[in-house]
Parts: sequence; C-alpha cells; structure tokens
Amino acid sequence: MPKKLELTWIGKDEEIKVEPRLLIENPELSNTKYDHETENMIIHGDNLLALKALEEKYTGKIKCIYIDPPYNTGSAFEHYDDNLEHSIWLGLMKERLMILKNLLSNDGSIWIQIDDEEQAYLKVLCDEIFGRQNFINMVSVNMKNIAGASGGGQDKRLKKNCEYILIYAKDYNIIEPFVPIYNYSPIAELVKTYKKQRRSWKYTSVLEYAGDKEYITSTVDGQGNEIKIFKRTNAKIMSVKQFAKENNISEDDVYNLHYEKIFRTTMPQSSIRPRVMEQMSKMNLFYDLISIEYVPRSGKNKGKLYEQFYSGEKYNLFAWLSDVAEVINGVAYKKDLQGTYWDFVGETKNLTKEGGVRFPNGKKSERLIEQILTMSSNDKDLVLDSFLGSGTTAAVAQKMGRRYIGIEMGDHAYTHVKVRMDKVIDGTDQGGISKGVAWQGGGGYRFYELAPTLIQKDDFDEPIINPEYNAEMLASAVALHEGFTYQPDETEFWKQSYGSENSYLFVTTRYLSSAFLSAIYSNMKENEYLIVACRSFERGIENIYSNITIKKIPQMLLNRCEYGKENYNLNIINPPMYEENEEDEA
Repeated sequence: MPKKLELTWIGKDEEIKVEPRLLIENPELSNTKYDHETENMIIHGDNLLALKALEEKYTGKIKCIYIDPPYNTGSAFEHYDDNLEHSIWLGLMKERLMILKNLLSNDGSIWIQIDDEEQAYLKVLCDEIFGRQNFINMVSVNMKNIAGASGGGQDKRLKKNCEYILIYAKDYNIIEPFVPIYNYSPIAELVKTYKKQRRSWKYTSVLEYAGDKEYITSTVDGQGNEIKIFKRTNAKIMSVKQFAKENNISEDDVYNLHYEKIFRTTMPQSSIRPRVMEQMSKMNLFYDLISIEYVPRSGKNKGKLYEQFYSGEKYNLFAWLSDVAEVINGVAYKKDLQGTYWDFVGETKNLTKEGGVRFPNGKKSERLIEQILTMSSNDKDLVLDSFLGSGTTAAVAQKMGRRYIGIEMGDHAYTHVKVRMDKVIDGTDQGGISKGVAWQGGGGYRFYELAPTLIQKDDFDEPIINPEYNAEMLASAVALHEGFTYQPDETEFWKQSYGSENSYLFVTTRYLSSAFLSAIYSNMKENEYLIVACRSFERGIENIYSNITIKKIPQMLLNRCEYGKENYNLNIINPPMYEENEEDEA
C-alpha cells in the first residue's frame, strides 16, 4: 500500500476502547426555571468518556466546536494534575479529536486554541484526522502586551504573547463562508490619529450634490450584460473642511452625520473601468464626472443594481466611506475586516472579573468566544466545548441564543461553571458581552453526571453487572453498547430498544425460560428480529427460533471496551497569557 503523510509517536496504534456511558441528569443541579424544555447540557466527568456518551444522539449534529485543550507545558495548577509525556498527550488528543469529528455536522467547523509548544504537532495531527483539504486557517491571537518592564525574555526564549487557533471544516466543499468580522475605530478619532502620525487620511471629499443625470451610452460586461453610462452636470464637490464650514458644524459631525457622502478617488483593478473608458473613447466623449449603472456578478453587491462614479481624464473611481464604515449610536466607525491576526490584549486586562468566578489560569474572554460563534454559527445552532474550564463558551452561547453542550471534569464544574451559568440565567451577570447583546437573563441548562462503569469485579475477581444499575439503567446501557436506541414500547414489553429494519433488543435480569421465550415469539411478526440479553437462561433454548438471538450479560459485553476506567488523564491546564495583579481584583 502507498504510504501516507502522517505524524507518528510511541503508542499511536494502541487502540483505546472507551466505554460508552449513560448520562444521568442531576435535577438538583439543573437550572430550568426559565426554560423547562431546555436541551442545553453541562456534563461533569472525563471528557473522553463524556464525548463517547454523546456519540449516539449527537453524531453529525454540532455546528461549531471550540476547545481550549491543555497545552502540555508541564506546569501544574490548582485545579488539575499534570505530567503527561508528549506521546501520551498526542494519543489522548487523537482519541478526542476523532470523536469530535464524528459529532460535527457536515457544514460545521472546529476551532482549537493552542500555544507554540504543540501547535505544529497538533496541526499535522488534525490534517490526518480532518483531512488537510479541510484546513481553513490558523489565527494568531495576541493575548498579552510585552512592552516595557515586562517585555524581557525568558531564559533564551522570547516572551510569549500569542496563542493560535486552528480552524477545520468537517467538509470544506459544504461549509458556508464565515460571517465577516471587523475591527471598529471611531472615524473622528482615527482622523486625529492620522494627523498626529502625519499619515494621509484619504476620505476627505464630500459629494454634496451628485449633479443632473443624463443617459449617454452603454457598454457591456464580460457576460454581455448592459452597463449604462450617464453624464453628470452641475455636481457639487468640496472638502470635508469646506462642508463643515458651510454647514456650521464640526468636521467630526461631517463624518458622523454625512459619512455616506464622503469619498476618496482610486484606480480600481477591475474589468469594468477599461470597458467604460473604451466606449467613451470610441464615441469621442469626455465629461468631468460620469456615473454608471450595472449589476455586479460577484462581491457584496452581487445581483443588485449598483451605481459608480468616475471623474477626470483617468476615470478615477469614487470609493465611498460608507462602504467601509458603519454608524453606531450616532457615531461613524471605520470597519477593517479582520484576517488571521486578532488582538485581544484589552480583554485580558480585566478577565478575572468575567463571569463572577476566579479562574486565573486559562480563562478565555467572552468576546473572543463571541467572535468565533458569530463567524461560525447562527441562532439556535448547537455548539460544544469539551474543555469548558470556567464556563465561558456556555455563558456566551446562552447570551447569543445558541444551544450548547459543555463538558468539564474538575470540581469547578460545580464551583465555577454552575455558579457562573446560574448568574447568566438570572441576568445578574452583566460582564463580558452582556451589554453588547442586551442580555437580561433567561434560558436554562440540565446538569449531567456520567454513570458509573457498567461492569465491575466481585470479590472473586469475576466480572459482574454493577449493582448501582437498576433495571432501566441496565437496559439503556446495554442498548447503548449494542447500537440500539432505548425507547420502550407501551404495548409490546419486549420492544424495549429499537435498531434498524425491524430489529429490537430486550434486556432482562430474570431467568429466561422456554415458556417465557415462546410467549415473546408468539407476539412477533415474521419480519421482526430480536436480541434478548439476560443473566441466565434455560439450557437448549438458544437456537429454537431463527429470528431470536440470546446473549448472556455481562459476557456479551466484556470485549467491547475498557471497564472501570474513570479518567483518561488529559488534565493539565493552560498557563495564563497575562499576569494578574491587585488591579485585576479591584
């Protein structure tokens, strides 16, 4: 077989057989007072076990996954254990990423935040799991300023101030383009900054009156569609300064109140301008100002009738400030499209205050998560964070109207996540993005624990069904192992769980006799197939009916997976990219 490009490490081929556990709601910890129907989930437990528990119901259902896994830095902190060798870290990440890929919807994306210790290895691992063709971007996130006294190096290394986010699609051919994200700068302040820095601010002209409009000729675009050309006479153009003086207002007010009239001229790199110039030259026509009307075939004005203005002998295009600006609460802001460098230094300064819980090592800002969810999901979409930490992703998802699943192993699932989410739901958490989204409270979540292991050893080292499992839990757990859906039929007791093509599973703790089996068979149809899982049965009845298979528990389950393992240890936490001080706690 041809070799493939892949990352290798010690133990990579050692398969981890994760036990699929039940998720058991703890109603006392759930918060459904404002939403009795909520399906939002907070899960306490090892995230590999929890992810495995989600596979049956949520495969292909998650629109956006954000994870901030341990960076394998070898540092121990209050809430976590540590000391994972590099190979172990890669192996445990691989198992989690494989399940996360299964959970993603075909049009979904996964965002993985990491530092430079493991970024390169994780990128190659993700290429292998998600497919290199599904890699979208790597974003660099500035998390800390290093200027001044704190800017020194660490030993021989440069001081760290950036983290990275790897972005993968489940299927690059299906995923929709991300919602564009912008940096906003108040234009009035921006103009002042440009002047101080002696930089040239280009948007300095105002088209007070566009002139009288008269059709003169037409040309066509590359597809043969008409481009109408108009001459403009009596147009009135002046500088921002002149406009402010004539209207007795400040230059700031010109930008805030009349930004849609402000423009700069430029030489566009498009096929439209040469066609217009050629047509005007052919007809031996020239005007100081012309406009055109056509329907663009691409870009933000695709499919809409669009107007452009050209001036002078070189046909300079009017580039409107309104195309790169937006008015918010009466103030005009310049919008700069964000690429793969994000600056979140400002958000880290008061990060300890967000959510009302102290989680100094590893907390991410709400605005960072808001930006990711804005780009990659819509209202009511399902998002997942399997390294929930202090609960930032769940808090942001709640405030943004997304459905969510959050998984956290440590006790801070109770002391941090629950406490924070209850404040969010009550509306008392007004930090983070609350004011920006006008959050007043509402919603809810259900709190789940992982069920204990299904099989344990007795005093004689023999495997037995865990006595903590009642009959319903046992039936549901065996169905999960066998790939059936537990949903008891109200009329046919043996139709306890269903599979595909009229197949059913019946789990019982009673002794299975030939008479009992015969009673079940008499109620079955010809095209129905049944598996009966029981602890003991009458000798010789295994092959009486061709459409009934009898299996003994726990023997039928022993080779399926590992039992009794409660922790697939990936529990170090990420070091802070900022330094706390007394001001942070003010």
